[in-house]
Amino acid sequence: MAQTIAQVLTAATDSVTLINAINGGTENVTGLTQAQINEMVQRNVDHLSTILSYDSSMQGVPNIADASDDKSSYTTAITTGTDYIAAN
Repeated sequence: MAQTIAQVLTAATDSVTLINAINGGTENVTGLTQAQINEMVQRNVDHLSTILSYDSSMQGVPNIADASDDKSSYTTAITTGTDYIAAN
């Protein structure tokens, strides 16, 4: 059974939460180097970018790119993550 748009976006919220927590200094990253933290943020930025690009030409995924659902928290997290990496 294919996932719905809501299910995919709900799962993607974990990436939003992680990016925002790292940026806000509330994520426990003790023991990680800055390079490792940046890699973690980049993986989550890439994940969100991939999910937001899901469209009708792709098999087995919902058409998120054209969905009218509010995607602002995801696009904001992408910007936040990208900015965080650039600053660190």
